Amino acid sequence: MLTSMVADHAKWPKENDAIFGLAGKAQAAIKEFGKEVVIDSTLGALADDNGNLICMESVFSVLKSLPNAEIAAYAQVAGQPDYLNAVLKACFGEYRPDAFIRAVATPGGTGSVKHAITNYTNVGDSILVADWFWSPYVTISEEIGRTVTNYTLFNEKNEFNIASFKENFETLLNKQKRLVTIINTPANNPTGYSLSDEEWDQVLDIAKENAKNPENKIIFLVDVAYIDFAGVGNERRKFFTKFSNLPENIFTIVGYSMSKGYTMYGLRSGAAIGISSNEDLVDEFYFSCMHSNRANWSNGTRAAMSVMTHIDSDPNKLSAYEEEKNKYKTMLRQRAEAFVQAAKEVDLEILPYRDGFFVSIPCTNAKQISDELIKENMFVVSLKKGLRFAVCAVSEEKCKVSPAIIKNVMDRLK
Repeated sequence: MLTSMVADHAKWPKENDAIFGLAGKAQAAIKEFGKEVVIDSTLGALADDNGNLICMESVFSVLKSLPNAEIAAYAQVAGQPDYLNAVLKACFGEYRPDAFIRAVATPGGTGSVKHAITNYTNVGDSILVADWFWSPYVTISEEIGRTVTNYTLFNEKNEFNIASFKENFETLLNKQKRLVTIINTPANNPTGYSLSDEEWDQVLDIAKENAKNPENKIIFLVDVAYIDFAGVGNERRKFFTKFSNLPENIFTIVGYSMSKGYTMYGLRSGAAIGISSNEDLVDEFYFSCMHSNRANWSNGTRAAMSVMTHIDSDPNKLSAYEEEKNKYKTMLRQRAEAFVQAAKEVDLEILPYRDGFFVSIPCTNAKQISDELIKENMFVVSLKKGLRFAVCAVSEEKCKVSPAIIKNVMDRLK
């Protein structure tokens, strides 16, 4: 009996996405028991206190006002020029690096991850990623014949583990002579950690020291998907200036997404932004990524690009957008602070949180704890090294009570 038709490289385990599967169970529990008694901490999307998806009025009013033809039309393969200009302003703010910069539109931040790994590594190479990471980094790497090596994100003091980063960075670079390092900051998924400016200096000092060997090619992919919900004002964008005037064999790619900052999750729009002290290398980046666009998804979502462009070009629309975004940013901060404080009160260990949609609880039996929490009508994502709690999707009141529920289950299963 014939058991397979796909090519060898396309054979994967027959399993559904674990996070979306858990989210489906949460929705079933809500239908059965009601929203009031269910804590759905699964998806990385902003929800109001009733658990409904937040869709910014300042964004979707612009979308709905677009002419049909502007919504339906193809976008240019590299993205609309006015959109790409708007992306650079939205991403960097007043902290644009002193460097040559070009952008290419991608479907969300995921597209920029795919481009960086595909176009800047060779088959068989390993990509360097922290041991608390967004799982599609592995999925994308394995899909195209690459592997992932993890460094330890936190040391014994719960600080950024620069020693582990350096050791793994130099080991891989010495072996491969080119290295893509993914750094998901600010507001790391799943921990909520953001590298400080001083930690960025340490990272870049290591890169600059290794760049003295002209044979080495160092590529940073900085995944900033959650940047619009990090820090106060634009403080978490200051690190961008550190990519100014770097050695030409250090190339930086910023993965920008409209999904979080514009609550346009399903409209799939973002950009890969290349930064270099060498103009020829950013031109190479642009045409390489444009070719990959055509080869993979042809072009992006024109309507989403138009929304950003219209908001960027109209001071009134931009002001309304910024005001609404800051309102939800404050809401998110209050939820996170409530969870962190409640965790302290019940002595629940969490990883250091600075910004963003998630808080993580380290443990060795995460799947068992997650399954047990379902019996308490709490839905928390299990990872290899712990649990991920999405404060973005849970009301402040529920964030206050959740740590005690988690702690009780953990203690029961010891």
